Amino acid sequence: MSTAAAAPARTGQVLADLLPASRVRDIALVAGGAAVTGLAAQISVPVPGSPVPVTGQTLAVLLVGTALGAGRGFLSLALYALAGMAGVPWFAQGTSGATAPSFGYILGMILAATVVGALARRGADRTALRTVGAMLLGEAIIYAVGVPYLALATGMSASAAIAAGLVPFLVGDAVKAALAMGALPTAWKLLDR
Repeated sequence: MSTAAAAPARTGQVLADLLPASRVRDIALVAGGAAVTGLAAQISVPVPGSPVPVTGQTLAVLLVGTALGAGRGFLSLALYALAGMAGVPWFAQGTSGATAPSFGYILGMILAATVVGALARRGADRTALRTVGAMLLGEAIIYAVGVPYLALATGMSASAAIAAGLVPFLVGDAVKAALAMGALPTAWKLLDR
């Protein structure tokens, strides 16, 4: 009497794969990942001198990508972006649309969720060291898209965009990576009997 949820985890699986497989499961996971990201974006603290607030969104994106895998992570964040562009007020500070200077970070989040999801399939979420590496790479991807977009959208110089859209967030992102470093390997240990 073996089920997917009770089977030992193998490399090539992400946490979501431990749930019984079905199309309904995948749809629910994609929609749930988008909703979790939207809720986490509402945890928002303005940063003086920056049009980009500190949010819980980055942590949610990286956990969604890692837990769902590359395909579902991509779809989840694409749904989040498209719904927000269509007017759902679930971007940071209850905003929506694609005209905000911080929209580039959302585009980077789609790519980051995909990459960390692919890394999770290769076991990057099984140990603390590999998890923190995957999270830091995901955060770097978000900034690699978000900061240049911020510069273009606002007319800031590259150094001003880095000062306003990267530097104030480094400590918080290190904390988020540490949270994931503890949570993901622990989840695997609890579920991988």
